[in-house]
Amino acid sequence: MEAPSRPSLSRMAQASEDRAPRRHSSGLGFIRTTFWAVCYFAFYFAQQVAEVLAPLCLVIGIGWMALPHALSSITTSNASADIQAQDVMNHVVGSIPTHLTIGHQVMTPGVLIFDGFLLMAIAALGATISAVAARNM
Repeated sequence: MEAPSRPSLSRMAQASEDRAPRRHSSGLGFIRTTFWAVCYFAFYFAQQVAEVLAPLCLVIGIGWMALPHALSSITTSNASADIQAQDVMNHVVGSIPTHLTIGHQVMTPGVLIFDGFLLMAIAALGATISAVAARNM
């Protein structure tokens, strides 16, 4: 059985019909490449920022939501503990804020968790659009 012959170098150097090079005028090609490069930069940057902030928002929101419940269960579970210790723990649980107001933005644990999921969606959208932009460059 004979092995198939290797294609010649001249045949390999020729462009096939499905990979024919695009021929644009130099100005239109430059504008098109610049547009897709700016889109790639913007969406890739948004993706990177969202990938950093999403887990941070989720962890802080879940921790903030769980902390009062965990501390209140500690104070109520140990009935034989010192009364003064229970008073201190109740004061600590009561001093954890339910919301923070920064400027005109009200932050709650639920809002931070929602923002974390929203940032994950933005990261996925940024990755998708960056891939489309990179393919069109």
